[in-house]
Amino acid sequence: MPTIPRKRLDPEDIRKPRDAEQRVLLAAPRGYCAGVDRAVIAVERALEHYGAPIYVRKEIVHNRHVVETLSERGAVFVDETDEVPQGARVVFSAHGVSPAVHAEAAERELSTIDATCPLVTKVHREAVRFARDGYRILLVGHAGHEEVEGTMGEAPEHITLIQNPAEARTVEVDPDEPLVWISQTTLSVDETMETVNILRERFPHLQDPPSDDICYATQNRQVAVKKIAPEADLVLVVGSANSSNSVRLVEVALEHGAKAAHRIDFAREVDEAWFHDVATVGVTSGASVPEPLVQDLLSLLGDYGFTSVEEVVTAEEDLMFSLPRELRKDLKAAGKKTANKPDGADRDHRII
Repeated sequence: MPTIPRKRLDPEDIRKPRDAEQRVLLAAPRGYCAGVDRAVIAVERALEHYGAPIYVRKEIVHNRHVVETLSERGAVFVDETDEVPQGARVVFSAHGVSPAVHAEAAERELSTIDATCPLVTKVHREAVRFARDGYRILLVGHAGHEEVEGTMGEAPEHITLIQNPAEARTVEVDPDEPLVWISQTTLSVDETMETVNILRERFPHLQDPPSDDICYATQNRQVAVKKIAPEADLVLVVGSANSSNSVRLVEVALEHGAKAAHRIDFAREVDEAWFHDVATVGVTSGASVPEPLVQDLLSLLGDYGFTSVEEVVTAEEDLMFSLPRELRKDLKAAGKKTANKPDGADRDHRII
């Protein structure tokens, strides 16, 4: 698909358009983060190397298009490990799994490929270390999210889930226990810090994790939306309903000045009524959204007269994660390339 022509703007150069001008402010960074890129490519390379079917526990990433596309290629998505045939191969999603899931897979003699985002793995390791050192851990996150379930599974007796500022005001802890907070990686930065600040006021001995748990990509996408929202009559966020970071982008846009904001999976979901009295449309996408879906939306906006596309760049991202260890090992043994980017990638990346 051809990329929609656009010009780059410095964030300080955003200006309101003339009355008759219709334009798009395209946020950057947007779309795939390094963890999502790694997980999706892991399933693709596994299908190429081992052949279908490749089982995937939960959605590999929270995006309808990605899941549907991989399903068409032979990936079989299941809710639980016991749905995978004995001895088959299964990929764990980017959101991570608990030790109990790893143990169940071993009991069923499954060949596993762990595509957990390394930034989520970092939070798991923090939970294990803090629990070992006797801390009560306050995990800021959303109940039922796969990432939260995996993290809590690392030390269930030591972790208390805090979902929002209201729960931070009512949670009770043993005053004699050392106390630390950690967080889900895909939350709203602002709401997380509101929650943490309430906890700090109530529990002065609360300790911080050694580094910020909210991932760089989540923060970068929120910063970009904050920059375009005050100038936008409408913000459109491409992303799925179960994508925490995509849902947060809608909230951030509204909190920072957008007159209206909507989340869509596909351009075809856009409602023409949304464009009444709209001169400037902001566009972004969640961290699990492939760029062609954004290009589809820009094409549709062009049909509505929004032909001027100005890309507002607030950060450059060059991070890239190596493929999961199990997959790299098998690819190397077969003499196949183990990098997770094709030759001639469009720019240099830091691979870790």
